Amino acid sequence: MSSTSSLSSTVTTDLPVIDLVHPLPGFPDARRFALVQLDDEGHLCDLRSLDQDDLSFLVVPPAYFFADYSPVLDDATVADLAIESADEVLVLVILTAGASLAATTANLLAPVVVNTRTRQAVQVVLDDTTLSTATPVLS
Repeated sequence: MSSTSSLSSTVTTDLPVIDLVHPLPGFPDARRFALVQLDDEGHLCDLRSLDQDDLSFLVVPPAYFFADYSPVLDDATVADLAIESADEVLVLVILTAGASLAATTANLLAPVVVNTRTRQAVQVVLDDTTLSTATPVLS
C-alpha cells in the first residue's frame, strides 16, 4: 500500500480485541482494547481498555459525519501496522461528547488506524494543518 492511499472503512463486528503498537498519548499502560458497538448500525463504538477498567473512548468511522475525510498515512505507520492493502484498514475518530450532538466534536487530526487483518492499531497524528482535534460533528 502506498503512503498516499486514502483510507476509509466501516466498523465490523469481527474485531473484538485491538492491540496498540504504540500507546495512546497520555496512557502508556493501556495497549489492549475491545471495540464494542453501541448502536445497531455499528457506527458508534466504545474503544474500551482491557488494561485499565476506567478507560474508554467514544469512536466512530469518520465517513458517518465527514464524507470527504480521507487521511493519508505515512510510510512509518504503514510499516508499523504491516498494512498490505487499503481494504484491511479501519479508520476511527475519537469523539468528545458534548451536552448534545451539536456540541460533540471529533478529533480529525489524530485518528486511530486499525489493521483489521492483524488487529494492531495506532493513533496517528496527521501532517495536515487544516485538521483539528475538535471538529464539530454537525456543520
